[in-house]
Amino acid sequence: MTKKHINEYEDITQHEIHALRMDKNLADAHTHQSQSNTQQSDIIDKLPQLWKESEDATQSEMEGLFLTNLFRVAKQEDILNDPKPLLVYASSIAMVMVANYLMKEKMSVSLIEPCFDNLHDILQHMNIPMSPLKEEWLWEPDTLYDNLKENITTDAIFLVDPNNPTGFTLLKNGDKAYKELVRYAVDHNKLLIVDYCFAPFADHASDEPVPSVYKIFDESGVRYIAIEDTGKTWPLQDTKVAMLKICKELYDEIYSIHTAYLLNVSPFILNLVTQYVLDSEKDNFASVYDLLMRNSKIAQETMAGSMLEYHVPDVPVSVAWFKIKNKKVKATDLQEFVLNHSEVYILPGTYFFWNDPEIGEQYVRIALARNTDVFTRSVKGLRAALDAYESK
Repeated sequence: MTKKHINEYEDITQHEIHALRMDKNLADAHTHQSQSNTQQSDIIDKLPQLWKESEDATQSEMEGLFLTNLFRVAKQEDILNDPKPLLVYASSIAMVMVANYLMKEKMSVSLIEPCFDNLHDILQHMNIPMSPLKEEWLWEPDTLYDNLKENITTDAIFLVDPNNPTGFTLLKNGDKAYKELVRYAVDHNKLLIVDYCFAPFADHASDEPVPSVYKIFDESGVRYIAIEDTGKTWPLQDTKVAMLKICKELYDEIYSIHTAYLLNVSPFILNLVTQYVLDSEKDNFASVYDLLMRNSKIAQETMAGSMLEYHVPDVPVSVAWFKIKNKKVKATDLQEFVLNHSEVYILPGTYFFWNDPEIGEQYVRIALARNTDVFTRSVKGLRAALDAYESK
């Protein structure tokens, strides 16, 4: 394979693969922080015991243990109503299954913009016709229905909630936006697809109860497919579990696609991830949120007065989105300068604006799920590079 310059990388994952080789990696949103004290003592130190438990139990028992605890803690137990979620070992594989269904049905999709680019890439690789669905069309519940009615011409709409990279959520105004969304989808016979890979951050971001989106879906009669994930929440070294939740109308056909790809998810992994869910229940997700809030504050304070302006998210997700104040500075040029000057790897916003990358030249994204000492060293290097860029 010919070695490429970073500006020639075709997607975010290619950047992230490069960044994984580096100490100051602020590129991928995967969890690279260390274990908390209780995660180390109650989970990692007991891995042989967890292995034996998984070996002695049935697959069905491990699946039930995982699903029941995950969505009980998330207070989204309506997801467990029949048909139950289908388990997958990675959300990207779940996305491939969804794209397979869309391809078979010859459906077109309006995909939210900006969003993480592998959603677009998977759909594109399967030749799914796509149109952009601007995030701003969803910002206000009172105009959401009309915005979609005026702009959507495809068979399906595909959202990410909370959105990656902006942290926007339809739930910021309670359940009103979701009710308007499903009203539109039902009235206009649209398939609704939602990526909930960052949903754990919304489920526990405040003391206010999160509305049950699955109750809203099922009561409305909307046709829907949802992707859930655990891989962005806990320090699992990618031993994660993803899920597909499908409405009754579409379940049988997508179940057949699912079984064409996969027999089961490892019972050991199901048991392992369950322990992280229970650990977070005990500390009210402190080991997850405290780190992210601390690193976000460090990033904001370190970038204060620089060319980067922090975007305040609706939900405190595990990435920070910054706008470049100087419109003459392009994110792709800045990324390369930062890498060469301080050996810090950040992502340009171009890939997130999959339909119009030029808009993304105004933004950069940095990952927060890092040990704070590593993160602090990285953002200080980023700030030094920004100051050098401005002075050159």
